[in-house]
Amino acid sequence: MSHPIVTQEEWIDARKKLLAKEKEFTRLRDELGEAVRSLPWTRVREDYVFHGPDGVETLADLFEGRTQLIVYHFMFDPEWEDGCKSCSLLADHYDPAIVHLQQRDVTMVMVSRAPLERFEPFKRRMGWTFKWVSSHGCDFNFDYHVSARPEEVAKGALDYNYQNDMKFGGTELPGISVFFKDDDRTIYHTYSSYARGLDRFLGVYHLLDIVPKGRDEAGLPYGMDWVRHHDRYEESK
Repeated sequence: MSHPIVTQEEWIDARKKLLAKEKEFTRLRDELGEAVRSLPWTRVREDYVFHGPDGVETLADLFEGRTQLIVYHFMFDPEWEDGCKSCSLLADHYDPAIVHLQQRDVTMVMVSRAPLERFEPFKRRMGWTFKWVSSHGCDFNFDYHVSARPEEVAKGALDYNYQNDMKFGGTELPGISVFFKDDDRTIYHTYSSYARGLDRFLGVYHLLDIVPKGRDEAGLPYGMDWVRHHDRYEESK
């Protein structure tokens, strides 16, 4: 690949100019985080019921005694044998982080529309340890706009990422949602993010962003076409 070659002094000068932009980005990122935490909340009034390794649980049960809950909406259709490969890439990042989140009053769980018996073998294969529950039989996935209802599948469009009638040819989409539970067990929905909003949770992308070729996805059919389940990559050349 062709690239300008300069002296060490010229490189330092260019690097200092870039550092100024990086500092500006850091400040903007801090401002964005504060804006996320400043969003108004809305009360969750539905009595969602999930099926997991501990049996039947309500949304309140998923907090496991903590006040804050992160739900990753893992794409897994009831008919699939494997989970979404892009969701799996995220899972490889957050699985080891959950023990640290718990020290800050945060519980994190995965929720999929597939029945428990569908995704548990896949979870074992991947070697993950996080809690994963099924929303099969309740409206949780539909209410948080990560699964398409039959009429949405029929017309090929659904409400996703705060856009009406987004064109889509499948049944499942990714997302992340955050909830807070107060002392009287009232639950509030505080935040959800979808699509490219999940990019911030992909450490591998942020590492690729600092190497010369970057994400190197321009010639692919779609951005994450290169991603595989971590046990299905060909041996690195």
